[in-house]
Amino acid sequence: MIKKSDLKKFWDRFIFIVWKDDSPKGWLISVIFIFIVIKFIFFPTLSFVTGTSLPLAIVESCSMYHDGNLLSNFDNWWGNHESKYSEQIINKLDFQDFIFKNGFNKGDILFIVEAKPEKLEVGDVIIFQSNQRNPIIHRIIEIKKENNEYLFSTIGDNNNQQLIFEKNIEEEQLIGKAVFKIAPYIGWGKLIFYEYAKPKSERGLCQEN
Repeated sequence: MIKKSDLKKFWDRFIFIVWKDDSPKGWLISVIFIFIVIKFIFFPTLSFVTGTSLPLAIVESCSMYHDGNLLSNFDNWWGNHESKYSEQIINKLDFQDFIFKNGFNKGDILFIVEAKPEKLEVGDVIIFQSNQRNPIIHRIIEIKKENNEYLFSTIGDNNNQQLIFEKNIEEEQLIGKAVFKIAPYIGWGKLIFYEYAKPKSERGLCQEN
């Protein structure tokens, strides 16, 4: 039988190694411990609470970028992009009520929740699987219902036209809905290691199309 005194000694020793030991061994154990907590406790718990397998998403492209990013001038941006939304009968006042009306930038981290098809609306930003290597995060511009199933059509705020694979997004492709930006640019800590593998046109900081 394990004694309480032995458990206390073990706990005290564990806390010292993880949080107070400045030796190389202490640092290594701390990193391993944090990795285990994040991967096997934090993310599974967050996924359960949010109802999606991807509760945090790093923006990896410039398709939702607005010139100026956080300091974007909405009127100027709308003047450059109005035509593609007019085709969907989305006007300036409509768009101003949309979430992320000033877009978001490559490297931003977004908080994602479950995307319930029947509750999604035009203007929502969804993340979905396609025939691409990574999931896509774009804005809904049309919702249809066929054979009792919802079909969604999206476009990137910074794209001049729709991509072929986002014209009829089925319910089973949905991963989640973006609800707010957690941290701007922080995702670059990961993205920078993958930039070299991208085409030159997709590397680096964003510019408005």
